[in-house]
Amino acid sequence: MKKNTSLQILFLFFLMAHFCFAQVDVVYNDLVWSDEFNTNGAVDANNWFHQTQLPASGSWFNGEVQHYTDGITNSYVASGLLHIVAKKETFTDNGVTKDYTSARLNSKFAFKYGRVDVRAKLPIESGTWPAIWMLGKNVNEDGGYFDATYGTTDWPYCGETDIMEHGIFGSQPINYIQSTMHTPSSHGNSVNNGGIIASDLANSYHIYSVNWSPNQISFLLDGTVYYTYNPAVKDVTTWPFDKEQYLLLNIALGGIAGDLPTNFTQTAMDIDYVRVYQNTTVDTQKPANFTATLGTITGTTVELLLNATDDSGTVAYQVTSSAGTTTTSFPSGVQKSLVIPNLTSNTNYTFTITASDLTGNTAANNPIVLNAKTTTVLECTGTATSAQQGIFSTGYNYAFETLGTNVKITFELLDQDKGSVVAYLWKQTPFAESQMTLVSGTTFTKTITGQTTGATINYAVKFAYTGGGIVVTKYISYVVGSSCSLGVENLSELKQFCYPNPVQNKVYLELLDDQNQIILTDILGRKILEDEVKSVHNIDMSAFKSGIYFLKVTNAHGVQNFKIIKE
Repeated sequence: MKKNTSLQILFLFFLMAHFCFAQVDVVYNDLVWSDEFNTNGAVDANNWFHQTQLPASGSWFNGEVQHYTDGITNSYVASGLLHIVAKKETFTDNGVTKDYTSARLNSKFAFKYGRVDVRAKLPIESGTWPAIWMLGKNVNEDGGYFDATYGTTDWPYCGETDIMEHGIFGSQPINYIQSTMHTPSSHGNSVNNGGIIASDLANSYHIYSVNWSPNQISFLLDGTVYYTYNPAVKDVTTWPFDKEQYLLLNIALGGIAGDLPTNFTQTAMDIDYVRVYQNTTVDTQKPANFTATLGTITGTTVELLLNATDDSGTVAYQVTSSAGTTTTSFPSGVQKSLVIPNLTSNTNYTFTITASDLTGNTAANNPIVLNAKTTTVLECTGTATSAQQGIFSTGYNYAFETLGTNVKITFELLDQDKGSVVAYLWKQTPFAESQMTLVSGTTFTKTITGQTTGATINYAVKFAYTGGGIVVTKYISYVVGSSCSLGVENLSELKQFCYPNPVQNKVYLELLDDQNQIILTDILGRKILEDEVKSVHNIDMSAFKSGIYFLKVTNAHGVQNFKIIKE
């Protein structure tokens, strides 16, 4: 059923693997750790640790109802397969009695970067939750194999990589499996996930894979990528995946998987093999044919067209300018379009670009230097608190930018009391809803195409967050191709002034009231200052970085917002 010894079939496997895994950014070829489950009996203690200690006040997490045991009836090897068995039986451990048992295996092997393949057949009974996943080796979880020596970091700061989960997605078909990333920026009901419907999980074996590189993490079913995690900003909140992780195999019962049927007796996850691949051969070849040219330039973005070749199959590019440093990677010999965002309009930029492979070999013609000047921005931006559904505790930023015949719409939720946010763009007439793309944090964007200059468009955004809550912005009107002042929340024209703009040092305010609240935020909505000021006031911005800032003024006349460009 499992191990093919025919040389012809073996050759076909490697040929298929070569083409299938070409979809990922790095192809890992060298087998560094595996368990083929060839020896009948107990699980190989050199490879696996039974995690049985209850970590959460006499229970496991998520309301699960099972004990995990190290008993051979819950995990054993037979006929070339690892069997993880979940059973209905009364069992007492850690001073707690439960009615169900199962097994949770930790690999005694941890690694950083590579590919994991697990060939398995899954249980699909209601109330069962089979999982193949990874945790940071540094996770502080009592009872885990690495905890006593390395457990310095709480979840989710350790990072969690769910390669495959089944049974906890009640709105999905029975054969739906999902991969999920848990990070400080989004965890629990994480927005960072992707799923696919497999065929006949209960009776057919499938290969569940993760391909983990320094640049992105891709998930595959039978060699085909169905989800890739690659946040635009990789920091401690979005990318705790620069440290070793270890594998876990288990079946949980009940809790968020739902109730077990009264006639449940037992079920199993059968695993054919677990394999980990990395690249162990030293790479000394430099990237060649490195080119970099300018693409489309707008008021806030510059597109760079990058290309190079390398024997590893992947080229990493680094772009440095006054706007910061950006790194990305792309398959060898394929042109990469890299858009540098959040630039200041009508401004000269110098981009210094280098190419290297993932082992650090650099292109001979590094660096390539390109100069570009952004155009005048045709946009309207603002801040508001009005809602047509729900209530905003702080509000939201919005921006409409004309790019040729397209309009880029960006909304940022400023509320701090709403977790795991997703956003949907609402078109007013005729009504339509479409999901927006996460930029970072709680900033989302969507570009609508084929617009006519001078036409008025009306859009709102629905923010959905943890616990099923939603809040919807007001509809905002924008004239395509226009460049306008920030929005004013009351209907009267506020005769208040903010100058000079752009500013180098101090910006001066002339306001209508003797009592005014001012809030200054950066382009990402982070609060820089908040103050109560008189009608004449100045803000010293000499120490601020160059870029775009938003000033919100609130007084008895209403709310007025200014966009300030710091040179």
